[in-house]
Amino acid sequence: MPNPGSPGAMKAQSSMPAMPKGTMIGMFGMLIIMMVVMSFRDQIGEGLNYGLHVIDFSGDFPVLTLVIAGLIMITISTIIRTLMTDFVTQAKNQKIQSDFNKEMRKAKLENNLFKLKKLQEEQPKIMANSMQSSTQMMKVMPITMAVVIPIYAWVWYFIGNTVPPELLVVAMPWGTVNLTDSLWILPIWIVIYTMISLPIGQLENRFVRYFLLKKRLAELEGTEYKR
Repeated sequence: MPNPGSPGAMKAQSSMPAMPKGTMIGMFGMLIIMMVVMSFRDQIGEGLNYGLHVIDFSGDFPVLTLVIAGLIMITISTIIRTLMTDFVTQAKNQKIQSDFNKEMRKAKLENNLFKLKKLQEEQPKIMANSMQSSTQMMKVMPITMAVVIPIYAWVWYFIGNTVPPELLVVAMPWGTVNLTDSLWILPIWIVIYTMISLPIGQLENRFVRYFLLKKRLAELEGTEYKR
């Protein structure tokens, strides 16, 4: 195993893949979208209200509106990721990365220097595959953000303009809260909205990935059988 600063270690570090341009473009795209939406938050919220007013119930059931808005946001973003992500390749890269890390830990525990050297030589290739999956996700992220952040702007508009002041106080499992109060730096409604959206998103994402992987694997098996 090469020591830090040795020619072998320096060669391994120099062969590590650099951050792809796609990742930097994706991060820059997300930043631009966030800046635009925050600058025109009220106008965007008011514009979306022409279509989303059907779920505001005149402000009488704010928590129900948050639930439905969360469902809409997560479903649309899940559909976008599904159409633009190769889940089979992603799952394969994750499995390879997991197996590689397991072998690396085992070699370190056994102090198997020969095996460690071989694994370190393969590490750049493994990291390149992992970074390729991350780059694909970053390319999709600005598109999903273009849907997610405007819906947040509409919920902001809904809380501030549609819900009567007396209905802003809602009962939650931990007690009674006002949706416009803040928890640290975040408004309570964002915390509740996120708590609603995250579990739904995880369930939808797992279901879609399972369905697509099962379908894709069946197609691959059918292709192999024909051969």
